[in-house]
Amino acid sequence: LKTPCRWLTVMAAGQEVLIQDLPGELFESTVAESTSQMQPDSWATLLAQWADRALRSGHQNLLSEAQPELERTLLTTALRHTQGHKQEAARLLGWGRNTLTRKLKELGME
Repeated sequence: LKTPCRWLTVMAAGQEVLIQDLPGELFESTVAESTSQMQPDSWATLLAQWADRALRSGHQNLLSEAQPELERTLLTTALRHTQGHKQEAARLLGWGRNTLTRKLKELGME
Protein backbone atom coordinates (compact mmCIF):
# COMPACT_ATOMS: atom_id res chain seq x y z
CA LEU A 1 0.00 0.00 0.00
CA LYS A 2 2.91 2.33 0.70
CA THR A 3 4.33 2.13 -2.82
CA PRO A 4 1.05 2.89 -4.65
CA CYS A 5 0.39 5.82 -2.30
CA ARG A 6 3.82 7.28 -2.99
CA TRP A 7 3.33 6.73 -6.71
CA LEU A 8 -0.01 8.55 -6.57
CA THR A 9 1.41 11.55 -4.71
CA VAL A 10 4.01 11.95 -7.45
CA MET A 11 1.86 11.12 -10.48
CA ALA A 12 -1.50 12.74 -9.61
CA ALA A 13 -2.09 15.86 -11.66
CA GLY A 14 -3.63 17.95 -8.88
CA GLN A 15 -4.40 18.07 -5.19
CA GLU A 16 -6.99 15.29 -5.48
CA VAL A 17 -6.41 11.73 -6.61
CA LEU A 18 -8.92 10.93 -9.33
CA ILE A 19 -9.86 7.54 -10.73
CA GLN A 20 -7.86 8.23 -13.90
CA ASP A 21 -4.76 8.81 -11.73
CA LEU A 22 -4.79 5.22 -10.50
CA PRO A 23 -2.42 2.78 -12.20
CA GLY A 24 -3.90 0.59 -14.94
CA GLU A 25 -2.75 -2.60 -13.21
CA LEU A 26 -5.19 -1.85 -10.42
CA PHE A 27 -8.11 -1.88 -12.86
CA GLU A 28 -6.92 -4.97 -14.67
CA SER A 29 -6.82 -6.98 -11.45
CA THR A 30 -10.21 -5.62 -10.36
CA VAL A 31 -11.83 -6.60 -13.65
CA ALA A 32 -10.09 -9.97 -13.57
CA GLU A 33 -11.38 -10.62 -10.06
CA SER A 34 -14.93 -9.50 -10.85
CA THR A 35 -15.10 -11.59 -14.01
CA SER A 36 -13.20 -14.62 -12.72
CA GLN A 37 -16.40 -16.35 -11.66
CA MET A 38 -17.97 -15.81 -15.09
CA GLN A 39 -17.38 -18.21 -17.91
CA PRO A 40 -14.41 -17.04 -20.00
CA ASP A 41 -16.38 -16.71 -23.22
CA SER A 42 -19.62 -15.41 -21.73
CA TRP A 43 -21.09 -12.25 -23.20
CA ALA A 44 -21.07 -10.66 -19.73
CA THR A 45 -17.31 -11.18 -19.47
CA LEU A 46 -16.75 -9.70 -22.91
CA LEU A 47 -19.05 -6.77 -22.07
CA ALA A 48 -17.17 -6.13 -18.82
CA GLN A 49 -13.85 -6.15 -20.67
CA TRP A 50 -15.21 -3.75 -23.33
CA ALA A 51 -16.59 -1.41 -20.66
CA ASP A 52 -13.31 -1.47 -18.75
CA ARG A 53 -11.29 -0.59 -21.85
CA ALA A 54 -13.73 2.16 -22.82
CA LEU A 55 -13.71 3.71 -19.35
CA ARG A 56 -9.90 3.60 -19.14
CA SER A 57 -9.82 5.38 -22.50
CA GLY A 58 -11.99 8.16 -21.11
CA HIS A 59 -15.25 7.23 -22.83
CA GLN A 60 -18.50 8.35 -21.24
CA ASN A 61 -22.16 7.51 -21.81
CA LEU A 62 -21.36 3.84 -22.34
CA LEU A 63 -24.99 2.82 -22.08
CA SER A 64 -26.00 5.08 -24.97
CA GLU A 65 -23.35 3.35 -27.07
CA ALA A 66 -23.97 -0.22 -25.90
CA GLN A 67 -27.77 -0.30 -25.76
CA PRO A 68 -28.45 0.21 -29.50
CA GLU A 69 -25.80 -2.38 -30.34
CA LEU A 70 -27.32 -4.85 -27.87
CA GLU A 71 -30.81 -4.28 -29.28
CA ARG A 72 -29.55 -4.56 -32.87
CA THR A 73 -27.84 -7.86 -32.08
CA LEU A 74 -30.88 -9.31 -30.31
CA LEU A 75 -33.25 -8.15 -33.05
CA THR A 76 -31.10 -9.60 -35.82
CA THR A 77 -30.74 -12.91 -34.01
CA ALA A 78 -34.44 -13.21 -33.14
CA LEU A 79 -35.51 -12.36 -36.70
CA ARG A 80 -33.06 -14.87 -38.13
CA HIS A 81 -34.30 -17.50 -35.67
CA THR A 82 -37.92 -16.90 -36.74
CA GLN A 83 -37.10 -16.59 -40.46
CA GLY A 84 -38.17 -12.91 -40.38
CA HIS A 85 -41.51 -13.42 -38.60
CA LYS A 86 -41.80 -10.17 -36.63
CA GLN A 87 -44.58 -11.16 -34.26
CA GLU A 88 -42.76 -14.33 -33.20
CA ALA A 89 -39.43 -12.47 -32.89
CA ALA A 90 -41.13 -9.84 -30.71
CA ARG A 91 -42.55 -12.57 -28.48
CA LEU A 92 -39.11 -14.16 -28.09
CA LEU A 93 -37.68 -10.80 -27.03
CA GLY A 94 -40.53 -10.07 -24.61
CA TRP A 95 -41.82 -7.17 -26.71
CA GLY A 96 -45.01 -6.46 -28.60
CA ARG A 97 -44.97 -6.39 -32.40
CA ASN A 98 -45.34 -2.59 -32.42
CA THR A 99 -42.32 -2.20 -30.14
CA LEU A 100 -40.26 -4.43 -32.41
CA THR A 101 -41.34 -2.41 -35.47
CA ARG A 102 -40.48 0.87 -33.71
CA LYS A 103 -37.06 -0.46 -32.64
CA LEU A 104 -36.33 -1.59 -36.20
CA LYS A 105 -37.05 1.95 -37.42
CA GLU A 106 -35.03 3.60 -34.63
CA LEU A 107 -32.03 1.42 -35.40
CA GLY A 108 -32.35 1.86 -39.17
CA MET A 109 -32.95 -1.82 -39.73
CA GLU A 110 -36.07 -1.61 -41.89
